[in-house]
Formats: sequence, C-alpha cells, structure tokens
Amino acid sequence: MDHAITLVSLGLLLLVGMAADEVGHRTKLPRVTLLILCGVVAGPSGLDVLPSRLSDLYDLLSVLALSMVAFLLGGKLSRITLVNSGRIIVLVSIVVVVLTGAIVAGGFALVGLPLAPALVLAAIATATDPAATQDVIRQSGSKGHFTSVLTGIVALDDAWGLIVFALCLVGAQSLMGAGGEGHMIYALREIFGAGLLGIAVGFPAAYLTGRLRPGDPTLSEALGVVFLLAGLALWLDVSFLLSGMVCGCVLANFASHHSRAFHEIEHVEWPFMTLFFFLAGSMLDIGTLIDLGALGLGYIGLRLAGRVAGGWLGGRIAGLNDVERRWMGFSLVPQAGVALGMALIGAEALPQWRNEIMTVTIGATVVFELLGPVLTYLALTKVGDAGRC
Repeated sequence: MDHAITLVSLGLLLLVGMAADEVGHRTKLPRVTLLILCGVVAGPSGLDVLPSRLSDLYDLLSVLALSMVAFLLGGKLSRITLVNSGRIIVLVSIVVVVLTGAIVAGGFALVGLPLAPALVLAAIATATDPAATQDVIRQSGSKGHFTSVLTGIVALDDAWGLIVFALCLVGAQSLMGAGGEGHMIYALREIFGAGLLGIAVGFPAAYLTGRLRPGDPTLSEALGVVFLLAGLALWLDVSFLLSGMVCGCVLANFASHHSRAFHEIEHVEWPFMTLFFFLAGSMLDIGTLIDLGALGLGYIGLRLAGRVAGGWLGGRIAGLNDVERRWMGFSLVPQAGVALGMALIGAEALPQWRNEIMTVTIGATVVFELLGPVLTYLALTKVGDAGRC
C-alpha cells in the first residue's frame, strides 16, 4: 500500500509539473516559482498532504536533478564560449562574488553585528542556485551573449563561493579564538577533488561514449555517466555539482565525434526537476519568514545590493554594454541548497550564533527561491535574449 501511495503521489506531482509549465507559458511566470509555491501549499507549511515517504526521496532526487543541471552547465563551456566570453565570465563572476560578500559583511559590521557572524553570512550570500537559473533560461527560450555569459557565471559561481566561504570561516573562527584551518583544507579538497573526479570520468567518457551509434551518446550512456559521477562524488565526499560541471566541460571540448555532447539528458531532465522543485518547496518553512526580523531583512537587502552592484561593476570592467551590466546582478539572485549547506557548516563552527545563521539563511532562501527566478526572467527579457530559441 505504501508503494501505491508513493507512485500515485509521484504521478500527481509530474502532472502538476505539466500544469505549472503551461501556466508559466501563458502568464510568463517562471515555472520554478510556481512549482515551489505548489510545494509550499502541499507541504507542512500549507495543507500538509504529502506522504512522508515522498519527502524521504528529496535527498536522492536533489542529487540526481542537480547532477544533470551541473553536467549540462559544464557542457556550455565549450572552446567557442571560452574564447568568445571566457574573460568576461571570469571577471564578472569574481567581482559579483567579492562585492556581494564585501557589501553584506560591511553592512552588518556598520550596524554593530560582530565581525565573525557577519563574515559567515557574507560568505553564504555569495552562493547561487544553478538549477533555478538554468531552468528559467530554458523556459524563456533565451539565447544570446548575455545568456551565454550568465550560464558561464553560474557554472563558476559555486567554486568561487566555496573559496570565499572557506576564507571567511577561517577568519571568523580566528576572531572567536578557534582554529579554522581545517575548513580551508576541506574546501580546497572539495574543489580540487571534484575537478580531478570530473576529469577522471570525463576523458574516458569523451572517448568511449557515442560509439554504438553514429553521432551522439544514447540516453543510457548519458544517464549512466552522470549517475556514476554523482555517486562517486558522494562516496569521495567532494562536490557533485563541481565534478558534474567539470565532466560536462571535458566532454564538450574533447568528444569530437559528438555533434552535441549528451543532449539526450535534456529530454529527461524536466521530470526530475519537477519533483525536485516541488519537494524543495514542501521543505520550506514559511514560518521562518516571521522569525527573520531586522537581521534577516538586512541580509536580503544587502545581498540584493551586492548582486546588483557586483553585476554592474563586473560588467563595466569586462566591457558589457549598459543594458547587460544593469541587469546582470538581477539574474544572479536565486539561492538554495549550496547556501543551506554553508549555513550548516557555519552554524557548527560558530555554535553561539547558530540560531541567527540558520534562521536568516533558511528564511532568505524562501524569499530568493520565489523572487529570484522572477528577477532572472525579467533580466533575460530586458536584455532581449528571452524568446530567441
């Protein structure tokens, strides 16, 4: 009977995903936001009608869905993209991360928050949500220079964010009188370990896949490589997001016999994304918004300011036109799982600030997951990239 309830629930959720897709096309609302809202209504914060066994699937579904997203994002970093926009992607992504962190830390320090928790919250603010951004790009049919740069920035953003988080955590623990070098070593291990794993899987896959039939790899090959990579990343305790991006990048650049590396994944990605975003919404506790207070509202405002200012300044340094640099920061607002992971580590490192760090991050995630995709869609529309596919 339990299996029957689970299967019925999964079927209904997939149908909800189809409905959200249709509503999104008719109203121009991002389907990510619609699915998260549906999840909130169905979850404990709303009607609480989801069976517990379905919620237990969230961890597995999130890994599968995000692994596909990461792989496809890495596949966008082809030689052509890197030659044409590589300098812009690197410059803008670094400036956005650094300026976001600086504005959040500086703002909190000015209002009297101790520097240690201010540094941790600043580092958390640098994280983005590649899944939401990528889905908005696909839903809006966006294509163009701005979209290409945005895709590259999202692919690099979490790597820079992890480095900044490790540095800030070391600084915060030093201020509190505790050693934080272990967190730096862990972050570097996660980043470089993920890169090495992506290369180790990517190069054999680039040569061996797509040999059974002329042209592209089969769906089984594509999913086999992505799932194998995700499992190895979890086993080795490295970032499956970064390893997926590196592997996708390797395939895009070295699988010369593929006309389009692993595009078959795009055909099955959306059902996984439907379940992921819906269950992500069901996990959100709307009650945390009530607990946010001045600290949470300050975090939201400072992070938005950091994103916008960073996108504008980075775009100016990199040579983006006026419209592109004006809207770049707005397209980088979504924030989700990576930020929550950082918050858990930060709360463990600074137990005396645990409640503040977790409440602010969880509450702000609700806001940024609902508002972020809308702002990304608006940015893509304003620069003229939406609807070009």
